[in-house]
Amino acid sequence: MRKRALLLINRRARRGQQRFAQAIDCLDQLGFELITLPGKQADTWNELIHHYAGSVDLVIVGGGDGTLNHVVNSLVKYQLPLGILPFGTANDLARTLQIPVTVPEACQVIARGHRKAIDLGCVNDHYYFNVASLGLSVDITRQLTQGAKQRWGILAYAITALQVLSQMRLFHATLDFEGQSLRVKTLQIAVGNGRYYGGGLAIASDARIDDQRLDVYSLEIRHWWQIFHLLLHLPRGQHNLVPWVRTIQTDSIHISTSRPRSINTDGEITKKTPAQFTVVPQAISVFVPASV
Repeated sequence: MRKRALLLINRRARRGQQRFAQAIDCLDQLGFELITLPGKQADTWNELIHHYAGSVDLVIVGGGDGTLNHVVNSLVKYQLPLGILPFGTANDLARTLQIPVTVPEACQVIARGHRKAIDLGCVNDHYYFNVASLGLSVDITRQLTQGAKQRWGILAYAITALQVLSQMRLFHATLDFEGQSLRVKTLQIAVGNGRYYGGGLAIASDARIDDQRLDVYSLEIRHWWQIFHLLLHLPRGQHNLVPWVRTIQTDSIHISTSRPRSINTDGEITKKTPAQFTVVPQAISVFVPASV
């Protein structure tokens, strides 16, 4: 029996436009009955999922982490399994789940039907896959243009980060978790659920997307040049080796700031402080390679 799938392709994603037709051909040959709704407005896709939830077996999303973040709340609500076609710039969720980046291989992963239950992070009732953060990352998101991502790919993040760092400002925050209350002065606070974010940086050296915990770090630097020391450890998630980076592992944390600050979830600015962060174990299922 052919499985019926709702296929949502973000044509604004870095690889979305040119791989749209290829994905349809591959999935059709693999036996899927597709409801195909390409478009540029991912923020309308929750309505589409609501409309088709009772008549499809799965949802397949072609795009990057930001595109996936647009639909995560609906996937949780209707408990529809997710197939991922990594058409974005960073594709950190696909990297975490070892999903291939080529269209035929990614489609094969979905067709083989091996599913994995994964955790989600949740901040003020909004779910996320990889990481939620405030501070530096929000400034990077605001300055990172679609044109820069199309032109430079993953390098666009580094280029924009260097531009933002030249104007860096620390802020005060209060972290409340497990009976403790910490006051910090920081450049960025990140609350990770998955393993990778920011184009392949690890949130912690041993982080997994099914470990039922949040990995938190706070960059409490005093001089801009300290960021270069951090770059030696950031890719592997070895923040704990840097004395001015605070690391915390917990299943719930509350963050407040003197004034509301925007929060970035999977590359999209969605919420503001004060904010309650929690981990939601085994929240949804995703099609992954059998070895994962």
